Amino acid sequence: METVPVPAGTLDLPGREAKTVEASLGKVLSVSVGGAREFEYNGRPARSAIWKTPVSGRVAVRGVNLAGDDQADRLAHGGPDKAVYAYAVEDARWWEQEVGRPFAYAEFGENLTTEGIDVNGALVGERWAIGSAILEVSEPRVPCWRLGVRMNDPAFLRRFTAALRPGAYLRIVSEGDVGEEDAIRILDRPGHDLTIRDVFRIYTRDRKESARLLTIPRLSQAWRRWAEDTLRSRSAKSGADPGCC
Repeated sequence: METVPVPAGTLDLPGREAKTVEASLGKVLSVSVGGAREFEYNGRPARSAIWKTPVSGRVAVRGVNLAGDDQADRLAHGGPDKAVYAYAVEDARWWEQEVGRPFAYAEFGENLTTEGIDVNGALVGERWAIGSAILEVSEPRVPCWRLGVRMNDPAFLRRFTAALRPGAYLRIVSEGDVGEEDAIRILDRPGHDLTIRDVFRIYTRDRKESARLLTIPRLSQAWRRWAEDTLRSRSAKSGADPGCC
């Protein structure tokens, strides 16, 4: 993809000096939103907004959501650290080879289907300019049973976790609007090496590395609490979950 230089001082980041970054350009292939839907799960009523639909035109990015988007359970899903979910088309194509069928945009429940940017390799706290909005990479998606329902495959949850391709949640730094074909410009990369994939790997299989999470200034409070609880108890199953998809 094309690259452009970002002038020093593009973002005045608290706590350290802004630095010049080479901003690789990815792009948005699709912007998708959806409201909560009722359905039956194991014989009981349930609700989820994991079903998203691509929309045309410009979509407002404001508050803790895209306009027209929602979450059914705000305690586990959504909120400022999970305002927008991005998943790369490159990962969807990988899944097509694994599963043997095509995947439509938003089938993973993502708001932004991206191309040309390494979503899982993004650093926690990395900032992206998309359309007129500025978004910050916050945390990986931790899947729950709803993803299995969306895929019509209860075993998909386990496969998704093992693949280490979780996609990234983004928090809203500056409100604006986004649309398909918008460029994704990396404005800033923080001075650490902890990626979205690393956080997900530590949570799912390498909890002995939990202390690494506490060194990241822009890590969400939910993930910080999980790391602290896990370190205190030294148990592989301890720590309050940081929230799921």
